[in-house]
Amino acid sequence: MHIILVSDRLATAKTITLTGRHLLLAGATLMVLVLGLSTLFSYVTVRHAAEIRLPFLQDIVRAVSIEETQKSREFVRENINAMAVRLGQMQAQLMRLDSLSERISALSGVKPGDGRELVKDGRGGPLIQPHSLSAAELSSALDALSRQVDARSDTLSLLESQLLEERVKKSLLPTSLPVAAQWNASGFGWRVDPFTGEAAMHEGVDFPSDVGTPIKAAAAGIVIDVERHPEYGNLIEIDHGNGLTTRYAHSSKVFVKAGEFVRRGQKIAEVGTTGRSTGPHLHFEVRVNGVAQNPNRFLQQALTDKAKVARR
Repeated sequence: MHIILVSDRLATAKTITLTGRHLLLAGATLMVLVLGLSTLFSYVTVRHAAEIRLPFLQDIVRAVSIEETQKSREFVRENINAMAVRLGQMQAQLMRLDSLSERISALSGVKPGDGRELVKDGRGGPLIQPHSLSAAELSSALDALSRQVDARSDTLSLLESQLLEERVKKSLLPTSLPVAAQWNASGFGWRVDPFTGEAAMHEGVDFPSDVGTPIKAAAAGIVIDVERHPEYGNLIEIDHGNGLTTRYAHSSKVFVKAGEFVRRGQKIAEVGTTGRSTGPHLHFEVRVNGVAQNPNRFLQQALTDKAKVARR
């Protein structure tokens, strides 16, 4: 690059030749100058800012920090208070569970069976105003409450299982009437046989009723025999477990078959006069390990339950 200089003071024009080296050197010099001035300016600015404005900035930062800390504390305290309220509600629910468990035990007559009696609701003592709980105290209280809830849950589960067991046992006992009729026409035991006029053992009870009257299962069980018997007529025998069976004789129609599961109160047949019978009736037997039992001991429960329902 050629630069021509012209001046009134110069007799002749001068020419300066600039090479790439000169341009590079000039650029480097300019860069160093700029960096130096920037550094100097930054130093002066920071020093004066530190001397003049730093206390003001520190006050702003401190105020913001205090405000954020206060908000955090309030947030934590609000959450702890909410958890404390929830803890109180859970304790109240636990008290209601205790009362419910006690009432269920009393009504059902089933004890928990673990050797521990339910705590009576007798309470008292001096009044002490509540104080704010710390996080550690709240955590400890929640742990203790969790253990109490687990214990009450175990107690109620035990009561439930025992009630279910009692219900199952009751459903398997022939304590409901197989026919909606009286059964004292011919009771259990020795009697005068209606055909021979001689003393004979009657191993069941008779329910005189019209032909076609529904016959229902006195308890849940499995039908083990359905046959046409020369003396019983159309006979149904149901197994209720533990060696307990029931027999339903002289029916006109049968609606179940061997191997079928029947529910308590399910219609299994209709009254008839088949077999050795003087008229339409149901001959009902209860046997334990094949030995005839007096059905009245079981059927009286049906009358008791019916009377309770009528009083309600």
